Amino acid sequence: MSFTYAELKTAIQQYADNTETTFVANLPTFIKTVEERILKSVDLETFRKNVTGTIQQNSQYLAVPSDYLASFSLSARYAGAEAVSGIKPKTFLLQKDVNYIQTYTPDPTDTTASRLQVGFPAYYAYFDENNFIVAPVPDADYTMELHYFYRPQSLTAVGDNNTTWLSENAPNAMLFGSLVEATVYMKGEPDIMQMYNERFSESIARLKDYAEARENSDAYRRGLPERRRT
Repeated sequence: MSFTYAELKTAIQQYADNTETTFVANLPTFIKTVEERILKSVDLETFRKNVTGTIQQNSQYLAVPSDYLASFSLSARYAGAEAVSGIKPKTFLLQKDVNYIQTYTPDPTDTTASRLQVGFPAYYAYFDENNFIVAPVPDADYTMELHYFYRPQSLTAVGDNNTTWLSENAPNAMLFGSLVEATVYMKGEPDIMQMYNERFSESIARLKDYAEARENSDAYRRGLPERRRT
């Protein structure tokens, strides 16, 4: 089973038995809210992404992707002729606090004052919503590769006849999570809310089992998952 955007909206209305105009207008909010809950509750490897870019000589800042949520790794290597000649292989930077970076390079505009202040990038931190900051200050242009957890496109943005990974692979979580939000909106009965919450929690548990026990391992190394008897 999977849902297109139109199918999920129809299912929510049918389960809730509500086609009132303002309720229908809030269907995208219900869906986006449950997408956010799933995204922050389950570590899904499918929502990892790699991007590359260049950090310029004498610049400490590297742009943060617009869909960035959290880092898995950031690496650096020489760009251009230096990369071809193999002067230095790809090196992974250590993530630090912004205060550490600013202490390491107290004056980033002074690129000659200390050997510690300039060189091959060794550390990075999340500076603000638009930038990472690195240290030492790059003494050349470097190719940077960021492996990160990203925010996937919402089902509400893909069109009525299209799907997303969550609507195809976690349809129960999408449906019952949306019904929880719909019941909150309608100030529904506590027993109805409890039922939808239980179904949503069950769906999240199954999704976590997939994402955190199956998706990132194989039977050759760990054997088959054990089933607990109840």
